[in-house]
Amino acid sequence: MQPIYRTAEIRQIEQAFVAANPGVSLMERAGLATAERARDMLADGYRVLVVCGPGNNGGDGLVAARHLRRWGYRVTVVLLGDTEKLPADAAAAHAQLLAEGATTSHEMPDPRGWDLIIDGLFGIGLTRPVTGQFAGVIEQINGAACKVLSLDIPSGLDSDTGSVHGAAVCAAATLTFIALKPGLLTADAQDYCGRVTVAPLGLDPALLPEATGRLLDQTTVAAYLPRRHANSHKGSYGSAGILGGATGMQGAVALAGRAALKLGAGRVYAGTLARLSAGYDPVQPELMWRSAEELLGLDHLTVLVAGPGLGQSGAARVLLGKAMEKSVPLLLDADALNLVASHEPLQAAIAARQWATLLTPHPAEAARLLDCDTQAVQSDRVAAALDLAERFHSSVVLKGAGSICALPDGHWFINPTGNPGMASAGMGDVLSGIITALLAQGLAAGPAMQLGVYLHGAAADELVGRGIGPVGLTASDVIGEARRLINIWMEQAQPS
Repeated sequence: MQPIYRTAEIRQIEQAFVAANPGVSLMERAGLATAERARDMLADGYRVLVVCGPGNNGGDGLVAARHLRRWGYRVTVVLLGDTEKLPADAAAAHAQLLAEGATTSHEMPDPRGWDLIIDGLFGIGLTRPVTGQFAGVIEQINGAACKVLSLDIPSGLDSDTGSVHGAAVCAAATLTFIALKPGLLTADAQDYCGRVTVAPLGLDPALLPEATGRLLDQTTVAAYLPRRHANSHKGSYGSAGILGGATGMQGAVALAGRAALKLGAGRVYAGTLARLSAGYDPVQPELMWRSAEELLGLDHLTVLVAGPGLGQSGAARVLLGKAMEKSVPLLLDADALNLVASHEPLQAAIAARQWATLLTPHPAEAARLLDCDTQAVQSDRVAAALDLAERFHSSVVLKGAGSICALPDGHWFINPTGNPGMASAGMGDVLSGIITALLAQGLAAGPAMQLGVYLHGAAADELVGRGIGPVGLTASDVIGEARRLINIWMEQAQPS
């Protein structure tokens, strides 16, 4: 999995490289990589506007402008800020550009008429709101009728959190340097970054420091898939229980149960506060329905989910407390999380559990658990997920664009799969069912969480790729596609 580094870690990597390689300019390498990426994007175009800010990100743009001019492109350079206060490397790049006969302007030209705009306004160090002239320039860039290439990260986007600092460039592509950053992958990132590529700048990835953050990928998560033996039976693949389904919300249990069945759990029991009128699911008759009390009385469950449609009644709270006493892996979602957030004894019970616990909150549920508001969670999703994992000694999925998977040991992962079509009812129930199926088949909490989250989003992406969504994509659609994908991945993993 590709490493993900925060800004402070990237700065340390840069400093270590410069100290070990005196005379080597990372800015020169970044500028050349930028020019090469711009050339790929230009195709038959030749008019390039390079917009440079007053820091090293602007210096990267100045170096790129120099190379593009040498290659015959018509390049216009806008350099904002005081040229007398440029950092040393950027000042040297500016002087070399001028020495080759170029000129720079302090004013933005008409943004129309360009084939490509290179955004070198701000880099990964931006931490304050963008205002005044710079906000106006960003607005002009976003209003241009051409592609935009951002350097390192779209200007105005926080590289650690993916939050917008007042205004941000909306890029068609982002060329980031050395390694990935969280702000390219989560929160607002997908609406601003376009296609992200990494320019390692000649740094050997094997020599980079160990990263606590990683980007999930199919090769890695598919390696977690449980193996199926010919000499096996339904008991070999676990017995999952789904606890929830208060009056009017039995569908949440049905969705989670169907997902657990179709992703490989040997047996699935649906335990509800309110029974279905028929006593079974006519769409999925293999589901075994029980009352919530009967479900918790079963002694052969190997994994339990609590929360889908559970409600927040006194009875639900009591049942949740009993679920936490079960000596099996436990996944908490939806109303189970809301009950935990509002009852300290339940919080203590989670922290005291000896068996694996997984939490799958959306941002509002995470905010309740952390006793803050949703904006605070969304402003630093990685930190929020890690805080939850540490506080509750649990594996955590903070759902949303670029879902964060956090482990109690401080390691974390960002999921690249999924799309806006998943913003519909029941998707979280299906995710819970998928992860539950993997736990039932023997996967540990971390691998089950990572594989389940990646598979869930990948199934939705496959459907959208075939024209099923994003508008109107349903959670039920995702179940069948996830089953198809997991079987394909398992077949691909078999030795030939």
